[in-house]
Amino acid sequence: MDRRSFFKKAAVTGAGAAAATVLAAPAIAQSAPKVTWRLTSSFPKSLDTIYGGAEDIAKHVAAATDGNFTIQPFAAGEIVPAGQALDAVSNATVEMCHTCSYYFVGKDPTFAIGTAIPFGLNARLSNAWFYEGNGNKFLNEFYAKHNVYGLPAGNTGAQMGGWFRKEINTVDDFKGVKMRIAGLAGRVVEKLGVVPQQIPGGDIYPALEKGTIDAAEWVGPYDDHKLGFYKVTKYYYYPAFWEGGPVIHAFMNLDKWNALPKSYQAALSDACAFANTSMMAKYDTKNPTAIKQIVSQGTTLRPFSQEILEACYKASLEVYKEISASNETFKKIYEDQVAFKKEAYLWMQLSEYTYDTFMMIQQRSGKL
Repeated sequence: MDRRSFFKKAAVTGAGAAAATVLAAPAIAQSAPKVTWRLTSSFPKSLDTIYGGAEDIAKHVAAATDGNFTIQPFAAGEIVPAGQALDAVSNATVEMCHTCSYYFVGKDPTFAIGTAIPFGLNARLSNAWFYEGNGNKFLNEFYAKHNVYGLPAGNTGAQMGGWFRKEINTVDDFKGVKMRIAGLAGRVVEKLGVVPQQIPGGDIYPALEKGTIDAAEWVGPYDDHKLGFYKVTKYYYYPAFWEGGPVIHAFMNLDKWNALPKSYQAALSDACAFANTSMMAKYDTKNPTAIKQIVSQGTTLRPFSQEILEACYKASLEVYKEISASNETFKKIYEDQVAFKKEAYLWMQLSEYTYDTFMMIQQRSGKL
């Protein structure tokens, strides 16, 4: 091959490569389109832990997509009130929300299982059931009926049992108590004489201060201290038997979710999983300090008695039986979770429970 022929062929090859690059550019751009979503939260910005989950999702999605997929979070009330977050996503007013599934039990009791039900799963088992069990599968079959797709995007861990103006020593002490309480727990404690109230987090303090309600549960020490409940009530009970490991959900409009490129779906799924882990870590870090502050400011800590817990457990089983009799979807998902829980606790009582109990004894005896 002479020099002239060689350079001629090289020029053709170079031009072809350049053309291929030019032709490939639109395909690359097409796979990473500019997408902008709005997210409405059911929580106020002042609660950096639980509202922060939405911010974590937005930051991680933007980083994973080089800023091509952006999500703008809005606090409760900035677009719609806290209790309308799911509807806003369902009807595509916004593309996404960050909320608790059990806020919407008025639509269908099945929504409660998405967050937590009385004497349900703890945080670790919630993750196991959602990710490796049938949790995500069964619940998304249900959520699809409301035109949304859901992913776990936060967990608070076992919560506190709430703030009370008076002591709750026996089951009878619940009678007539007006209490802010979420999800199916309201139906359970109603059987014991409580008058349940559905009130958004940001409205709990004024309701307690004015005496509109006698008691309230929210999350735990860090958030409850920030909201100032210790200023208007004296008794702080534990545990929240209705919230052993409540899941906070990211709900996406189903059509908008399905329209996303697969890479964006993966980025959003991973971002939600990070928010789920990060929120739990934040609460586990902040609650120990907060509970000390609360006690030092005059709050009296009290456990619910065994009598109360047994009565509430019995009432819970009655509620589940009543709902299951007329709601096949609830029955299917509830029974699947119970079957999972039975097997999980068989193992955890040998491992986690035994280990944690020993270490707590060391902590109490000052050896830790």
